[in-house]
Formats: sequence, structure tokens, C-alpha cells
Amino acid sequence: MKTRKLDLGDRNIVGARVTQARLSKGMKQKDLLAKLQTAGVEISIPALSLLEGQKRPVSDIELNALADILEVPVDWLLGREEEKK
Repeated sequence: MKTRKLDLGDRNIVGARVTQARLSKGMKQKDLLAKLQTAGVEISIPALSLLEGQKRPVSDIELNALADILEVPVDWLLGREEEKK
């Protein structure tokens, strides 16, 4: 697994949890990207990388799709719940 070259940013609070949930499902970024696009969320690989690195904001549409695809509650992505349900 590649290590992050840059420190995490402060543009969102869900990026680290998106990465955690994605990796726990054994998904690569390109797999998540394909599922997002299937769900109607157009996002590029660099944009997804920036999202996970907390370098870009997350829209409500992206947040909802990420929660559905990763099978986690939105509240967990937002850090309002400690454990994934």
C-alpha cells in the first residue's frame, strides 16, 4: 500500500474516514470512483485523491453517495459516531 506523501488537509472531515472504509472493503480508489460514477457522481481520480487527503470540500451529493457505496452511516463519515455500524 502506498503511503501518503502529503499531510492531511483541513478542507473536509470525511476524507480520512472515506479512506478507512474504502480500505476495509479492499477497494482501490479506481473501484470507488467507478461506483461513484455509476451512482451519477462525476468525480476524477485526482479529485477523489484530494477528497481523501482532505484537500477539497465534499458536496452533500458526494457525501450521500460515499455513505451508500461504503455502507457506512453519514454520521460516521462526519465523525459523529465512533464505530461503523
